[in-house]
This record gives sequence, C-alpha cells and structure tokens, in this order.
Amino acid sequence: MKYRTVVMYMEIGCFVSCLSGWILVCSTLPTEYWTFSEVGTVVLTTANYYANLWKDCVSDTTGVSDCKEYPSLMGLPVFLHVCRALAVCSVITGFFAAVLTLVGMKCTKIGGSEIANARVTFAGAITYVVSGFCGLITYSLWGNKIRREFVDPTFHGQKYEIGAAVFIGWGGSLLLISGGAVMSYFSGREGLHLTSNKKAGRPATYATARTVGTRRTYTKPALSRVPVMPPLYPGGRDSRRSGNTRTMRSFGRDDFV
Repeated sequence: MKYRTVVMYMEIGCFVSCLSGWILVCSTLPTEYWTFSEVGTVVLTTANYYANLWKDCVSDTTGVSDCKEYPSLMGLPVFLHVCRALAVCSVITGFFAAVLTLVGMKCTKIGGSEIANARVTFAGAITYVVSGFCGLITYSLWGNKIRREFVDPTFHGQKYEIGAAVFIGWGGSLLLISGGAVMSYFSGREGLHLTSNKKAGRPATYATARTVGTRRTYTKPALSRVPVMPPLYPGGRDSRRSGNTRTMRSFGRDDFV
C-alpha cells in the first residue's frame, strides 16, 4: 500500500473521530444535567435538582419539573462567564476546523497542490486541538468546582454531584484532542517538515526539475574559460596598420655596381 493511501485513510479516521467529539461537545450545551442532586427524606417527597450553564431546574416524583434561567447576566460569577466563553469557543473552533479539514483532505480533492492541501489540513488539525482543549478546560473547571464544594465541610449551600453531561464532554474533548494530534502529525510531516528539509539540503549548484512521477537532477554546465591571448601587434591598431603597409625603397646606379 502506498504512503499516500495510508495517510488518506488516517485522515479519514481522524476526521471521523474529531467530528464525533465535536458533536458530543455540542450536545452537552443544551443538556440540563451538568450537576445533579437528590434531596428528600420520604420517597414520595423527593426532589431532584439539576443545572447547567444557562439555568437551574427542579423536579419531583410526580413528574412535574420547572426550570428557571439565571436572572441577570451581570450578576453571574466570573467562573460561570469563563465556562460559557470556553464552551462557545470550543463549538466555533470545531466548526471552522471541520471546514478546513474537508478542504485539505486528500480524499476530497478540493484544494490545489499536495503541499497546499497538507498545510490546510494541518491548520484544521491544530484548530481541532484548540477546540478540544477549550472543552476540556470547561468541563474540568466545572467538575472541580462541584468536587470542591461537595467535600468542603464549611460549605452550607446545596451540594451537587457531577452530571452525565460533564462526562460526555470529557469524552468528546479527548476525541477532539487525539484525532487532531494524529492528523496534525501526518499533515505537518508532509506539508512542513519534509519540504523544509529538502530545501535546506539541496545544493546550490544543482537545479531540480520535476517531471511526471519522477525527479531528475541536472548539473549546471561549467563556465568556459578562454585564455586571454596577447595582441599580435604590440603597438595596437596603428602598428597593425603600419605593418600591413609596405615601405618602398629607392635604388641608385651605385647599388648595382
């Protein structure tokens, strides 16, 4: 099996993993069971309290439930604002990561060259990792707050337990981080690491030409050095002209005697 085919299947598997994690994270936002508590001494009068990032709810054994949203946005604690912002950032970055990954994957054939597609896939994988860390921080902060209040003997308010939505969010965040990390390794190795090494190791006296399926290297021809010959007539142009002209000599009678 060719290396390109292996990378294509790995990208598909990582994309499915990241998409599943993103769907799990999105499903926890409207869910009320982030925290859960059951209060009551008699079975018939048991009340269930549960809450999430947006509202508090209560239900009894008769099946009647009532939910109340938080009254004022400005009156909420900083902890709740941070959790809301991180959860929304996780959803938004996961959406843009899916768009980038679909454009750059080898199986879609939407982008341009192989290196350009690998770089786009690498950007999408890094965005998936960012989305996973945003979700993981959100659920970890929420779970740590519930645990701290539950084991604190000086806390006299309503004590809650960790709800099912937090565990689902942890699983989705781990899928996002693991899938994005593996995808970023393969795409970055093809789009960034190898190309930089080839450019750095290519000698300056060679010119690389790409042909269909092959790569041929041609050597630049050496510069011809013609030795400089001295002029045939040391006197320059005037001496050359004087050399071409013949001097006429006059003879007298005494020369033939």
